[in-house]
Amino acid sequence: MVTGMAEDRVTADMWFDPRCPWAWITSRWLLEVEQVRPVDIRFHVMSLSILNEGRDDVPEQYKEGLAKGWAPVRIAIAAEQKFGNDVLRPLYTALGNRIHHEQQELGDELYRAALVEAGLPVDLVQYGESTEFDEQLRESHFAGMNPVGMDVGTPVIHVPGPDGETVAFFGPVVTPRPRGEAAGRLWDGTLLVAGTPGFYEIKRTRTVGPVFD
Repeated sequence: MVTGMAEDRVTADMWFDPRCPWAWITSRWLLEVEQVRPVDIRFHVMSLSILNEGRDDVPEQYKEGLAKGWAPVRIAIAAEQKFGNDVLRPLYTALGNRIHHEQQELGDELYRAALVEAGLPVDLVQYGESTEFDEQLRESHFAGMNPVGMDVGTPVIHVPGPDGETVAFFGPVVTPRPRGEAAGRLWDGTLLVAGTPGFYEIKRTRTVGPVFD
């Protein structure tokens, strides 16, 4: 359990693809954790399209989605490159609300509205079709994924371990998001198992889909 005063605050880094519903719920849980534990959440961009490049086992029904998935991550990484990491939090929120809660179709109209809400220039939408920041996108993606391994997706979270080394893990995958102290308890337990040497996995079959409360 993370305890202490303000000087003992830690930073947890989360990697997201705006299209992933499970990452979205985890990100909203992390914002709850900020309210009950001395933790600051910092967001970073990964890409399911990059993660699935060159794979022969991608189901046909997902391939169109992976092709469409380049635009939102390219816009997000362009925003970060031009205006700093702090803009990812409001931009992710603006994108996620539209994609997951409002079920809006991916496209320039959605991206423009999200950019406006996040206080960012609308002309960033042009980077959705640009490869200008693809190198930085890949750097961000692999910075998140390499420490945890490529056989997982998003969400990926990095936290400082007790020995000063980074502890990286996939998940937690949870729905709906816990709130208040329940969010804090899940955080405590996640750190406990993720920080245990030799621990790799707890899993059970999902019986419900994402619940966007």
